Amino acid sequence: MTTTDASAPANTPAPAGIVYLLDDEAAVLDAIAFMLTSRGLDVRAHATGPALLATVDATPRPLPGVFLLDIRMEPMSGLRVHEELMARRLRNPVLFLSGHGDIPMAVEALKNGAFDFLEKPYSDNALAVRVEQALAVDATMHQHDARAAEREARLQSLTEREREVMQRVAAGKLNKVIADELHVSVRTVEVHRARVYAKLGVRSAAEVATVLAG
Repeated sequence: MTTTDASAPANTPAPAGIVYLLDDEAAVLDAIAFMLTSRGLDVRAHATGPALLATVDATPRPLPGVFLLDIRMEPMSGLRVHEELMARRLRNPVLFLSGHGDIPMAVEALKNGAFDFLEKPYSDNALAVRVEQALAVDATMHQHDARAAEREARLQSLTEREREVMQRVAAGKLNKVIADELHVSVRTVEVHRARVYAKLGVRSAAEVATVLAG
């Protein structure tokens, strides 16, 4: 489905696979949106930078998807929009559409972390393939972030004593050694060890070490 600035819901989470499209030429905007939509992508089309940023600001995080920006626009250029996205700490892939005279600006955008730029004229297939590649990168990044968040939540669920046991288990120490170091019984260590395993979702000391290694 393709949506525009006026119809895009302000408080609905963006689904995976979304393309935030920005171009101030109506014909180009409609053509790209139609082409990408025909390939099964969810396109959010915007004619101005401020309108796109308003959509971004109204969308809950995490915000999956990629940005496809025309590089030369008024009143806010694609480069300026990219800067605003970075200021919001968004790491989503950004692709630029650039004319021949815009290549120095596009190269500068790449130095600032843009995913890629396509010089006009470009083929529909080349554009779609690159957008799909950027979406794959974004999906992988969000999966990594989700795993990291889950890992942190599991670690935060441990008590101070469980953390002490966890560190020693990860170091490969036996229950008796841990009990001596913490001045508790071996049975107490066994109980804490079992709780650590359960909270971290692991079954061995090696897996505990892997969790701690990130």
